[in-house]
Amino acid sequence: MHIESNYNFKNNKFLITGGAGFIGSNLADFLLSKGAEVIIYDNLSRKMVENNLKWLKANPSGKLKIIVDDVRNAKGLNKAIKNVGTVFHLAAQVAVTDSVNNPIEDFEINALGALNVLEAVRKYNPQATVAFSSTNKVYGAMESLKYGKTKQRYTFSEKKFKNGISESFPLDFHSPYGCSKGAADQYFHDYSRIYGLNTVVFRQSCIYGNRQFGNEDQGWVMHFLKKFLQGKEINIYGDGKQVRDVLYIDDLISAYMAAIGQIDKIKGSIFNIGGGSKNTISLIELIEIFQKKFNNPARYSFSDWRPGDQKIFYANIEKAYKDIAWEPKINIIDGIDKLHEWVLQII
Repeated sequence: MHIESNYNFKNNKFLITGGAGFIGSNLADFLLSKGAEVIIYDNLSRKMVENNLKWLKANPSGKLKIIVDDVRNAKGLNKAIKNVGTVFHLAAQVAVTDSVNNPIEDFEINALGALNVLEAVRKYNPQATVAFSSTNKVYGAMESLKYGKTKQRYTFSEKKFKNGISESFPLDFHSPYGCSKGAADQYFHDYSRIYGLNTVVFRQSCIYGNRQFGNEDQGWVMHFLKKFLQGKEINIYGDGKQVRDVLYIDDLISAYMAAIGQIDKIKGSIFNIGGGSKNTISLIELIEIFQKKFNNPARYSFSDWRPGDQKIFYANIEKAYKDIAWEPKINIIDGIDKLHEWVLQII
């Protein structure tokens, strides 16, 4: 992973909640490669994450500590957050369908867990930088917008959205997952405003890449490619014309580093982070890329739309470019090549 950064890693200690997951393990590996001290705080509830820990332990650089605990345990967080310089809060319940089936657990993990992190920082380490992994789902289904439709994708009818959805777009928490992540998103923003904490929020689009295991509810690019390469049927929620901007994991981590390196200037900020208008793709278009690239037919079927699903979302990333000088470097085709190499290792 090659990411340019002038950040002083060796004089900082990093805590990553959910650090054994897809994003967390890639972030931890990058930080360790820079010689940083990294603490992973994870309850290891996600399948396969133990494999990520084994991989991280093999990194000869830096210093790694693993705490097996839950973000719902405030006492555990209070202890872990003392004396760290930067906290990345990535731990979450990530599936819309699971949130509908169990909204209480979803709330406790996503909303209460985030508040536990913020309170630990406020009480025991108020000088720390605190970054939060939010979601584009805080904008809801965006049903008020006017859409066009081609054979393969939805389009925005209004020209003002040609560069995507900006941070000023009205919030509309839809589904228990949208509500819990949205509440956490706003708590992180407000704790900077009310308590002066050094927070930054990343409203992320579709992130994909190495160390991702993918399922129907989260990590759809990885999930689709895995199913395709195994010759299995791909289940598509909705009509498959939904459009998303996709972002390779290395580009996400470069956004994280750019932001925390300038936290004095941007604290309290919220950024829409994704592939932007240059890296949009519909579900059907992605499957067609697979078929052409790997010269094999795909099998797929359609299911009902999921609650709050957006016909089209791609992030307007102009604010990130302006405030932290960040933009994606890896395009969709190159990203799929990188993902293909990873998928072949796990199927």
